[in-house]
This record gives sequence, C-alpha cells and structure tokens, in this order.
Amino acid sequence: MSETTMTVSRWVEVLEAAGIGEEGQQEWHRQFERLYPEGHQSFLEWLGLPAERIAEVRRQGR
Repeated sequence: MSETTMTVSRWVEVLEAAGIGEEGQQEWHRQFERLYPEGHQSFLEWLGLPAERIAEVRRQGR
C-alpha cells in the first residue's frame, strides 16, 4: 500500500493525533451523516470500506 493511500486506520490515526477520541469520532460521523449524507457515503467509499461496513457506519450515524 502506498503512503498516499488513505485507509480507515490512517484516518483514525489522524483523528487521534488531533485529540479526537472514540466518542468524538462517533460524533464526527453522526454530524457528517446528518449534514452531508452523500458526502459521508463518498468519504467512506474513499477510505475503501466495503458496502456492508458503509451501511453499518451510516446507520450508526443516524
């Protein structure tokens, strides 16, 4: 995997480095889903998540 490829684990690493813990990450997803549902979908696809996991994350965000 290239250093330029974003993954879920790399994204979580960025959020944690910014001081955003598990609860904050869940709230981030909730707000992303609430405000920009299609953008949230595109973001999760960009991270390479499979369709089932995307559906799960988006359900949790509602």
